[in-house]
Amino acid sequence: MKKLIVLLPLFFFLSSRAQVDVKAIDKYIEQALKDWNVPGMAVGIVKDGEIVLSKGYGVKEIGGKEKVDDNTQFAIASNSKAFVASCIARLVEEGKLSWKDKVRDYLPYFNLYGNEYVSAEATVEDLLCHRVGLGTFSGDVIWYKSEKSPEEIVKRAAYVPEAFSFRDGYGYTNLMFIAAGEVIRSVTGNSWEKYVEEHFLNPLGMVNTVISVSDLSDNAATPHKPTLANGTVPGPWASWDNSSAAGGIISSSTDMSKWMMMNLNGGEWDGRQYIDKEQQNLLWTPHNNNKLSERSKESLPGRHFSGYGLGWGLMDYHGNLVASHGGGYDGMYSRVMMVPDINLGVVVLTNTMEGISTPLTYYIVNQYLQKDMRDWSSEYLERARSRNSHKEEVEERMTKRVTGTKPTIDPQLFAGTYNDPMYGDIVVIEDSEGFRMTFADAPALSATLSHWHYDTYEIKWDEEHAWFDFGTVSFELNNNLDVEGIEFDVPNGDIFFHELHPKRVK
Repeated sequence: MKKLIVLLPLFFFLSSRAQVDVKAIDKYIEQALKDWNVPGMAVGIVKDGEIVLSKGYGVKEIGGKEKVDDNTQFAIASNSKAFVASCIARLVEEGKLSWKDKVRDYLPYFNLYGNEYVSAEATVEDLLCHRVGLGTFSGDVIWYKSEKSPEEIVKRAAYVPEAFSFRDGYGYTNLMFIAAGEVIRSVTGNSWEKYVEEHFLNPLGMVNTVISVSDLSDNAATPHKPTLANGTVPGPWASWDNSSAAGGIISSSTDMSKWMMMNLNGGEWDGRQYIDKEQQNLLWTPHNNNKLSERSKESLPGRHFSGYGLGWGLMDYHGNLVASHGGGYDGMYSRVMMVPDINLGVVVLTNTMEGISTPLTYYIVNQYLQKDMRDWSSEYLERARSRNSHKEEVEERMTKRVTGTKPTIDPQLFAGTYNDPMYGDIVVIEDSEGFRMTFADAPALSATLSHWHYDTYEIKWDEEHAWFDFGTVSFELNNNLDVEGIEFDVPNGDIFFHELHPKRVK
């Protein structure tokens, strides 16, 4: 088994055997960085058990001078899910649990949308393939910037509404991976973070990989958010400690290259078996299929199915199996794509919320397949710039504002405590400057409320958030003009405040 070659330069090329011009790929990435106006990113390519490229591009923070290198840390977000699945695969191999074990065997409090049958029958396997019946991103508001423990998050998931019948659809759910992390805790007596460090990160030599923002090194990229008014702006790292099993790992291109080489080699690397080959094969076996639209087939010729294994997205591409995953964190996007048939892996880590990682991975993969040799970056960039649904949603709200109105009742009556079973308490108080809204378990979501129209107030967040900005809250009255509850309208594609329906606590 060939061992990882460690070299001193920021990047290295071992392209003589690949029959691919890696220098041309490097040049293409440089140009894409400029075209997309991305502050910085890191790209890793592994082929036939060797790293052929691991390099940083751009800067850690816009306007700064510190350059990204192959050890710079980026949030990999949902690419963490494959690590969780691998941990469970190893526990299965060790005989400590079974894929078909009921979740309640380990988490007695586990409950899904009040359905006793589903709650009792859901298996460990079900947690990792998005088929339990929850909608895509549904319930993410429970954990986002919350101080709830992982166990409390899983308990609150009982109130997330059913989106489709059990095992009869696909709904991408972060909550169930948080539950999977708690299964690992129950089985091992320790956190899933400790388990993955001991059995994967440390032995693989992933020395720049951490699972908490509190452990970031000095060589960490700064997250960035594209804004409507000010362009791309830097922002702080957000803690995902309580949801780390869904997306908390922070890594580098070189460390992720080691992870990919192990996976591509049947779970073995440098004489050590990390995952049994049979279990590795199961992770890359479709457990839940997605509908592949005609548009998708047209944009990706050579693709005929799309599905999800255990912690991995799966598809065919020009006759090859592809295992991949994307990741979206506050201010950072990433993608991992592996083609085991040709022993190829690609990782792209970025410090902004621009969709550059997907076209770059496809461009690189196609260079090795010698298929579909088009300008992926330019095509995706044109598509990204031609539509902005978030901007359109906000503008629609702006046009519907009715000026010159006032609240239906004395605004002082809006103050009080409101409770939603899925979330907990939300408190509205009146002070000398107006109204304040606080979330009991998420102080970072505190905001002032400014009158918008009638009984609706604009939410002016105390701090900037990556996934949303503009939003309103409306006070709901009954027929007797008593305040019954509040309703949210915060346009965004992930953190669904509209799923909350807090009622006034009498």
